[in-house]
Amino acid sequence: MAKERGVTSANKLEEDIFEKSIRPSNLNEYIGQTEVKDNLSIFIKAAKMREESLDHVLLYGPPGLGKTTLAYIIANEMGSNIKTTSGPAIEKSGDLAAVLSTLEPGDVLFIDEIHRMPRFIEEILYPAMEDFSLEIIVGADSTARNIKIDLPPFTLVGATTRAGDLTGPLRDRFGIVSKLNYYDISELTDIVKRTSTVLDCPITDEAAVELARRSRGTPRIANRLFRRVRDFALVMGNGDIDIDITQIALDKLKVDKLGLDETDYNLLRSIIEKFDGGPVGIEAIASSIGEEQTTIEDVYEPYLLQNGFLKRTNRGRIVTDKAYKHLNIDKEDK
Repeated sequence: MAKERGVTSANKLEEDIFEKSIRPSNLNEYIGQTEVKDNLSIFIKAAKMREESLDHVLLYGPPGLGKTTLAYIIANEMGSNIKTTSGPAIEKSGDLAAVLSTLEPGDVLFIDEIHRMPRFIEEILYPAMEDFSLEIIVGADSTARNIKIDLPPFTLVGATTRAGDLTGPLRDRFGIVSKLNYYDISELTDIVKRTSTVLDCPITDEAAVELARRSRGTPRIANRLFRRVRDFALVMGNGDIDIDITQIALDKLKVDKLGLDETDYNLLRSIIEKFDGGPVGIEAIASSIGEEQTTIEDVYEPYLLQNGFLKRTNRGRIVTDKAYKHLNIDKEDK
């Protein structure tokens, strides 16, 4: 089992702890992302046969699809320790040096939100990735001097929801680049069933499918909804999750049949009612519903775009006819 030597804060959110408790530990247990998983299996086996560290890995895609889980699995499959940090946490060269200088041969360094790492930090990271050496400047002005630190071979696993925000030089230094896609209902159903087994909370097949259908293609959402449905089942029933309790719980949580929640509705209605259905810029949308622009772009918009509720044009976002129909709004009355 990969051992974590944490760089991140000890004050983990409840959801992070829950995710860790149900996280699969190897590729055989990992559900979905078949192509990514199969390729990683080959690359890991080849690296182990050569007795080398795995090449650096970049994982990208919408949040909640399993990038962090894959980083832990990579470390576990390689028989290595894993250290974790994030782009925003590395603010100066000393932060990066502190992480890199404690790596041991074969370690996995996981950097979440790597697109948010400062550009000057990227430049320090280049030789560390290519030549396993760290060059930093100590002191200032006349006392400044360059220090070179040799590093052991390691694997950097970077995760991002915005691959387009990475600079070309950084992206090119990843030997393995994998995109994670939304899951289908069958895969999410299997994930829900696995979670029910791990947590010893029985769920019927019909309820598992219903929960999967409303999870917007995302395992993290499926597991989060499972926790909430489990609460309803415990208080309103005997603890087992059936279709009736699932539908009651998800309706109470305002998650509709296609997985759209209250924020999705607010976003679509705002564009329709305040901006005549668009086109409208993302800044105006964010202001109108009181959400961060990055939250809309990373969390809500990808699913709405993929499922045809929104269009993105050069002039801004436009609500589609499908959205009007789903919201029961007559387009002609607008």
